[in-house]
Amino acid sequence: MESRFLGRDIIDKPTCPFCGTLIDSPKELATRMPHEMPVGSCSCGAVYACDETGHNLGSAMIEALVFGCNMDWDLAWGLLPEEDYLEKLVENYDLESHLIVHGGVYGGRGISGVLYFIRLHQDVREVTGEGVERQMEMATAVSQGSSSRKKGRKPFSKKEVEALVREYRVEEILGLAKQDKRIIRDLQRLLYSVDRELRWRAADALGKACELIALNDPGSISRLLQGLFTSLTDTAASSWGSLDAIGEIIRNSPEQFAGYIPQLYHLSGERALLSEVLRALGRIAEKRPDLIRKTAYQFIPLLQDPNPEIRGYAAKLLGNLDAHEAKEDLAKLANDPSALELFEAGTLEERTVSQIASEALRKL
Repeated sequence: MESRFLGRDIIDKPTCPFCGTLIDSPKELATRMPHEMPVGSCSCGAVYACDETGHNLGSAMIEALVFGCNMDWDLAWGLLPEEDYLEKLVENYDLESHLIVHGGVYGGRGISGVLYFIRLHQDVREVTGEGVERQMEMATAVSQGSSSRKKGRKPFSKKEVEALVREYRVEEILGLAKQDKRIIRDLQRLLYSVDRELRWRAADALGKACELIALNDPGSISRLLQGLFTSLTDTAASSWGSLDAIGEIIRNSPEQFAGYIPQLYHLSGERALLSEVLRALGRIAEKRPDLIRKTAYQFIPLLQDPNPEIRGYAAKLLGNLDAHEAKEDLAKLANDPSALELFEAGTLEERTVSQIASEALRKL
């Protein structure tokens, strides 16, 4: 049945949208992680990633861009669209047949795949081109069962997610995260709750869920982080819980997202956000103090800040950083009765600045 449509613009062989050359079927890289998208390259220098569902274009863009940069994430994050690379889409792509199916149905299957093309500008390709070619030489045909389509998902509602967060049932939340990354949206919604404990539990759960999701789809978490940072600079958007969520995401996946820490430093210049930035940095420092240790000196003067939250969170951060140079200033807080809230083991606890400073001193 399908063959009679050939030549009628119903089915085509896929070509590069930049140069018009016929392209090869995407392949799996030798370094491929589970659920990473197959990729390919064109003789004109363009690269592409295949999103079989057509629902993960952000991830496809990132995978194509990083692949085009020869897996150099730092280089990829520093590039700008139009200025450093061009993007184009080829829609209605079927990976199984390696055809463009304009009608959307082929062999009884719905076809909604997309090839996301990136062509880096010549100066970047000169640096990365040989590496990309070597990667493709070692790549293999797509294996059976590597489809990104998820089967057997158990649906869940916003109310169910809220109930799990409210009761701090983390393992069940992570079970849902393994099924469907849509839970990110439901958890993010709770960051704007007026209930402070619910808000912090949501940030904590979001960080843990993102750790799981980032193993297979780091691009979606990068986009989430970028959106959270945007909410902090966009006066028209609510930013409640955003900084706590950023801190939890980096805390749980430092190997992948530590590159966002400099943006936290930048936000510390905003007086209204300073206490939350310190809180986020303190949470990151609990797990990876080495990522922040070299900047400890800049937080010591904050121990004398008139705002008790800033004093308290700065003391917590410096203790986590093992900042011996802060000993004298921390000791001056020994009798500070001002109270603030800390999030520990799923609950909010009220602590005095003096208690936090004493705990920090014991770590030094």
